[in-house]
Amino acid sequence: MTTGDTLSLAWKNLRSNKLRTGITVAMIALGIWALVGIITAIQAMNASLTESFALMGANSFSIRFREMQFRMGGDGDVTKTSSTSKKVKKSNTNKRITYEQAVAFKDRYSFPAKVSIGLGGVGDQTIFYEAKKTNPNVRVSGGDENYFLLNGYEIMYGRNFNILDIQSGRNVCVLGFDVAKKLFGDKVENAVDKIIRVGANKFRVIAVLKSRGSSSFMQADNVVFTTYNTIRRLFTLGTPSYYIGVQVNDISQMNDAMGEAEGLFRAIRNLTITEQSNFYLDKSDVLAAKFISMLSSISLAAAGIGFITLLAASIGLMNIMLVAVTERTKEVGLVKALGAKRKSIRQQFLFESILISLMGAVIGIFIGVVTGNLIGMLMKVPFFIPWFLILIAIIVCSAVGLAAGSYPAWKASRLDPIVALRYE
Repeated sequence: MTTGDTLSLAWKNLRSNKLRTGITVAMIALGIWALVGIITAIQAMNASLTESFALMGANSFSIRFREMQFRMGGDGDVTKTSSTSKKVKKSNTNKRITYEQAVAFKDRYSFPAKVSIGLGGVGDQTIFYEAKKTNPNVRVSGGDENYFLLNGYEIMYGRNFNILDIQSGRNVCVLGFDVAKKLFGDKVENAVDKIIRVGANKFRVIAVLKSRGSSSFMQADNVVFTTYNTIRRLFTLGTPSYYIGVQVNDISQMNDAMGEAEGLFRAIRNLTITEQSNFYLDKSDVLAAKFISMLSSISLAAAGIGFITLLAASIGLMNIMLVAVTERTKEVGLVKALGAKRKSIRQQFLFESILISLMGAVIGIFIGVVTGNLIGMLMKVPFFIPWFLILIAIIVCSAVGLAAGSYPAWKASRLDPIVALRYE
């Protein structure tokens, strides 16, 4: 028997046992679906997040009064990220960055770099324009003339904040793309010079931002920006803390820029030589790496679920192949009596096992990629095909089929043709 004949016979045997083949294929497809589907969605999110942080530039850093914290799933799971690993004394922490300190830093920082001042503002706001309104999930934040540059935004229509806007704190604002589209439809340019309302406060729109392609973690387009002085004047923020962004002109000078910034801000914060810094300097690329690494545990869990399911499927596949050997004992004896070699018998059962695994892989990969990207679409991330993961899935399924079919194939090839022909 040639290899082609053996492969053809294996395929005919699979087609003759559709129910058993279908159940086994479904078991394998389930494992691949879990593996490929979840990881596809996570990799799509990672790509979106990487792009979002990349827009901020690898040559920028921020100054905050405490470490950045990202929460996943509840208050108990908190990831802190900071480019520094200093332990700060309790008595010296939680001292917010005041308006005076932020402005002093911007005025006195002499390194060749651009400095921006930002203020967190308020969330869960509804924006009104005539009879239209947004959902109550818009963030209103404050910044200055350098804020958009340092945070990866680009003005599509209109103008940036000017010095008079910032110093006077007058009611002007810049709309994120999603907000502008919600209020003005596809002609977002019509938003410029219109009057919108945030709560009881009216603002004149001076610009609309280009879309950054929001992800589920960073709703970067569902925002409204005004100046930090306007935020101070109109909204009750309790005890707000300002944050400072710095973008150096030359990335090779990053460490020098951060060193000078830390020294200057220590002086502004009136820290003595013996006191540790009560603020944090965070590089944008470090924030991206830390934030994305939080998803690695989910990827590992998905891989674990997939491999456990594949292990169960491989055991089931081996049992089914052993049953097939028992059911086809007489058939095997007849084939051997006609001159088939042990190698041909082994090949037939191995081909059957591998074909079942690969069919499960193809179905699981297809459903997994579709499911993962459907989840990604809900989270506003681009379509993503994990080619490397698909290759790994095919190799793993081939290995599963080979491992699960080896013993049944060996057992079938060792059957005595005389005994097999007499088997009832």
